[in-house]
Amino acid sequence: MDVQRRKLHVARLSVLSNTTLVVMKLAVGLISGSVSIMSEAIHSGVDLLASLIATFSVSKSSIPADTKHPFGHGKVENISGVIEALLIFLAAIWIIYEAIKKLLKPEPMEYVSWGVGVMLISTVVNIIVSRLLFKVAKETDSIALEADAWHLRTDVYTSIGVMVSLALIWIGHLITPDPDIHWLDPVAAIGVALLILGAAYRLTLQSARDLMDVTLPAEEEAWIRTLIMMHQPVIHGFHQLRTRKAGNFRFVDFHIKVDPYMSVEESHKITDELSKSIENQFPNTSVTVHTEPCDGNCVGYCLNGCLLPEKERKTVMQKRNAVNPYK
Repeated sequence: MDVQRRKLHVARLSVLSNTTLVVMKLAVGLISGSVSIMSEAIHSGVDLLASLIATFSVSKSSIPADTKHPFGHGKVENISGVIEALLIFLAAIWIIYEAIKKLLKPEPMEYVSWGVGVMLISTVVNIIVSRLLFKVAKETDSIALEADAWHLRTDVYTSIGVMVSLALIWIGHLITPDPDIHWLDPVAAIGVALLILGAAYRLTLQSARDLMDVTLPAEEEAWIRTLIMMHQPVIHGFHQLRTRKAGNFRFVDFHIKVDPYMSVEESHKITDELSKSIENQFPNTSVTVHTEPCDGNCVGYCLNGCLLPEKERKTVMQKRNAVNPYK
């Protein structure tokens, strides 16, 4: 199965699992009157919407570059991540509002055992699906699938919290006919909402950073710098290294300094070798290498990336001042 088919397959699996959980939680929440179960139904509803957005973005981000989008469609995944985060924020605020209302005016609950059961099912299903999402997201470098995975992983923690609170209420009912612990239900819902807000905040930062064309991670840039330095003394120096990311697509460009009398064929061979090495290390990378003649007179940004020892730099300057053999 190729990369695109794997991404779509796991995204559709997430849609199916979330649809099932939404229906189950809504049904039990309405029957039992539990605000925490209803909050979990809303949470799963947001997860379902996030899964649909992820499926859409995964299918669109793989479309090749065209005349209107010369850098491809990778940022569709980042945009979807930001939209998902905003939806989570709204859902969390609504849950807190409803929970506070229920906390101020507690109401008895029925069929609490059903709530415990549906939360247990939700926990198991989301653990399995989120692990699969994380695995494929890491292998394909998909921010949309990773965002979807975090949605479900958060749902695991919140489901466990709600399940524990409902279990305490259920046990309380077994001990005494009317235990005064129904406040646990809205408190659990507020706990769910706070966890959701934290996940939304992290997702917003992660998705928005690439929309602002932030550089690649430091370790990736360090790898590129090391690769260039390994080609000295053929490469005399480099500068203006610029990197960015859009979805799972990377863009790298930089300038290299070479012998001014090097043939076009030789300089092309070096740039081609550099590009292929970077693309092999980081798939889906567009590399642009600008070749410049080195005259040994390093100043400013050029000096920072100079790979020539002082003695060799003087030799290059003397060579420049000599008569050009091609004239």
